[in-house]
Amino acid sequence: METSSETDRELTLLEHVERDPNVNQSTLANQLGVAVGTVNWHLKRLIAKGYVKVQRAERKKLRYIITPEGIALRARLTVDYIERSFDLYRKTRSRVKEHLNTVRAAGFNRVRILGEGDVADICKLSCLEQGFTVVQDANAPALEVKGWKVILNMGDRS
Repeated sequence: METSSETDRELTLLEHVERDPNVNQSTLANQLGVAVGTVNWHLKRLIAKGYVKVQRAERKKLRYIITPEGIALRARLTVDYIERSFDLYRKTRSRVKEHLNTVRAAGFNRVRILGEGDVADICKLSCLEQGFTVVQDANAPALEVKGWKVILNMGDRS
């Protein structure tokens, strides 16, 4: 079974190949932040499954062409990616709302958000939606973003 990072990588590869059939594996590796061997492995799989074809453009240069099946796979992977993203968004909002209910029950209407990125942005939006003020005050309860998780830290008030 493929992991979501593998399918995300294949989606990105398909998008890049569709955009620029003359792209080389080294450039793809740099764009994806992975080793050339990883790109080679994924491309070989995509070629073996009929999603990408290879043509020799010059003596040492290859041209990658996404097939109609590859376009269909890219569309499916895109839909899967969007569904996973919305699922993460919904779960994060739900968890933050639970935390904010705890904070409200303790008599607070302000929180700190510790961390950055998309999950922290979801926290900020959820706080505003629930009528909380986001502050930098070290005495305020904190929502700590750790990767994909949000942890409530009430300090010594819990």
